[in-house]
Amino acid sequence: MKRLQWYDYVTINIYWLGLTTISQSNGLIVPLLVQEFVGTELQGAALGNLRLYTLMVALLVQALMGMLSDRSTLRWGRRRPFVLIGTLLNMACMIAVGASPSYWFLFGAVVFSQIFSNIAHAAEQGLIPDLVPEDRRGRFSGVKSIMELLPVIIVALTIGKLIAAGQMWAGILVAIGILFLSMAITMFVREDPLREPPGRLDWEPFGRLLAMTLVFMVTILGLGEIVKRVSKLLDNVDSVTTLLIVMGSMGLLAMAAAVVVGVWASVRISIGGEDARRYPSFPWWVINRLAFLIGTTNLSGFAVYFLQFRLGLEGEAAAGPASQLMMVVGILILLCALPSGWLADRVGRKRLVALSGIMAALGTLVLVLAPNMAVIYVGGCIVGAATGVFFTTNWALGTDVVPKEEAGRYLGISNLAGAGAGAVGAYIGGPIADHFTKHVPQIPGLGYVLIFAIYGVLFLLSALVLIRVQETFATKSEYTHEDQSLVI
Repeated sequence: MKRLQWYDYVTINIYWLGLTTISQSNGLIVPLLVQEFVGTELQGAALGNLRLYTLMVALLVQALMGMLSDRSTLRWGRRRPFVLIGTLLNMACMIAVGASPSYWFLFGAVVFSQIFSNIAHAAEQGLIPDLVPEDRRGRFSGVKSIMELLPVIIVALTIGKLIAAGQMWAGILVAIGILFLSMAITMFVREDPLREPPGRLDWEPFGRLLAMTLVFMVTILGLGEIVKRVSKLLDNVDSVTTLLIVMGSMGLLAMAAAVVVGVWASVRISIGGEDARRYPSFPWWVINRLAFLIGTTNLSGFAVYFLQFRLGLEGEAAAGPASQLMMVVGILILLCALPSGWLADRVGRKRLVALSGIMAALGTLVLVLAPNMAVIYVGGCIVGAATGVFFTTNWALGTDVVPKEEAGRYLGISNLAGAGAGAVGAYIGGPIADHFTKHVPQIPGLGYVLIFAIYGVLFLLSALVLIRVQETFATKSEYTHEDQSLVI
């Protein structure tokens, strides 16, 4: 490896700033365009449909391009050509997003944006393992985390305000400019090209991932169809209480079933039934992770629609408050993620993961009941703090319950949980919100309040399933000071 300089901390990591800026901007732009094309009565289902397919595509593209960039022998280096090509094509897709004349054009533009974004994403992920010695990867990863947080603030202070003022094209161009600048700086990374590809390409891991993704997607589609059929049966029901009980129960059961069925199917495809029985805590850890991430991902995904109805805002006016809310949440995530690892070593990972689920449910309750933006910020702070604790301690718990000699293989399944979270919560939750928009117009936003409540219950479910996780890590309080043996 070449000797690293101070500026390598920037050149190796700055592309995360560009990628996250685009992601945060799309979280404001795409929901507003979907609403413009399909109207408020269909926006939830339309956004959920888009999120399902784009996230599944992103998962597969990222895995495939990671494999290909690992083997690249291009003269520019293993990673930078993929970052360059992916960025330029993604910039064109962002322009197409802004110029979309219809929902289906937008759908295609976002799908291709995800494809090209993940071509670059997969390559960027390899820079730290390729170029940074193990004893310095912690510091480089810390800079990476900062680069992923900064866009939350940048978008809130610039792009969000531009979109809220009706200047969507200005916001898109600023996001594209930041992406291009971050890519240009990344080109200064000093890579040595591979002389020969590292052995024969093994397609089996990608084949397993493809099978897992298809099974998970079919599960979500099937459960989503059940919810849609139940919704149609309730078209003529006038009782709001009945609608809340039936639709809320069906939505919760469908999402919970998607979590459990999706995880168990994925585990059996990836590691086999025998290994699943040998490590019984592992599937429940993944269930915990997926249930929690459904809540955090979709509270953010539907934030624009929720704030429109809750605050009586129209169209782009909700983009400003939504981006500011995400900024508050992001800052709390960072502040709580850093000390939670230290705290977990003293009180135990499992306890803190359970606490994060309960805290997030409490924060969601505050969001659901909030009468104004000030109280919404309070709810967002609680959810952000819980998420910061969860990100650190859940991953630490996962490293404890998987076999050390196959940690990469087992922990790789968590990528499906990350992508599946947005798909499950949006595809199943969107039509529920639409049903109330159409049939209970006298109570604006009731459907979004209901699905937010469902996400809150899933936070509690994430804490409950930890009963089945056997924690093997011993906290410092469980050792004696004299001989460091376990206290019985």
